[in-house]
Amino acid sequence: MICSRAQTVFVAVLLFFCVSARAEDFKDIVYKEVQGISLLMDAHLPDGAGPFPAAVLVHGGGWIAGDKQQYITYLFQPLAEAGFAWFSINYRLAPKFTFPAAAEDVEAAIDYVQKNASRYKVDARRIVLIGESAGGHLVSYVGARNHTKARIAAVVSLYGIHDFVSACAAWKPVPKEVLELFGIRSIDADTISLLITASPVIYVNRDMPPFLLIHGTQDEDVPYEQSVEMCEKARTAGGHCDVIPVEGAPHGMDHWESRAELLWYKKARTDWLKKMVKWGLLPFTVEGRCRPHRPAG
Repeated sequence: MICSRAQTVFVAVLLFFCVSARAEDFKDIVYKEVQGISLLMDAHLPDGAGPFPAAVLVHGGGWIAGDKQQYITYLFQPLAEAGFAWFSINYRLAPKFTFPAAAEDVEAAIDYVQKNASRYKVDARRIVLIGESAGGHLVSYVGARNHTKARIAAVVSLYGIHDFVSACAAWKPVPKEVLELFGIRSIDADTISLLITASPVIYVNRDMPPFLLIHGTQDEDVPYEQSVEMCEKARTAGGHCDVIPVEGAPHGMDHWESRAELLWYKKARTDWLKKMVKWGLLPFTVEGRCRPHRPAG
């Protein structure tokens, strides 16, 4: 049987879309050149033609360590399975680069994903920020200030610092990583303004994107109260915020992974994100009220 020209073209187009719909992985994408450094990100695109909701992922490591394939990797598979494209970034680390260098890099990564949305089959209206530990602080800082050109659809911060002043009052002694982040030797009247400026709680406002804060209640590195305070202040300002307390959990997803009774947080996080990017709803929130969410049963 001889195929017609139209049939041949149809088959070719069909094959093109089938191939283009496969999942794709990208390594070491240069998203920013600054101070002689090429800042890199890795990316994953799920199966399908898109456009996909996207997550910009920001690793932890106390602002002085870590990279795009450390600490944050527990997010990769759940996001891909939920139909999200993800972009895991490197950023400038202290003490060589002090605050706000890292936050500026997060903003640059968002801008890159937005400008290249069609290339990566991303819906620029549905970009979310997710960070853990030091990365949790950075995404909350960027999200609360909301100075990026692209409006962020949502922010998820896992056990991040939101108020450096209250955190430093609780720590004894103040971790050296915090001092190195700001390039200071001590916290006193001359340096405390730096801590205030870097605290997401002072930027909360009614127009900030919806926030989800996930935090272990037995966190000995970043007090659980940091997330409670941030959420309450966001609510007072008229913003939307939810807290998911992971009962009995210490600091870090790597410590949660071996404890099956803690892993329910993954589905709770995915459900929240799906509602944010698919239907524009504000789950677990009633008329802007902020309240903890716990799994049924």
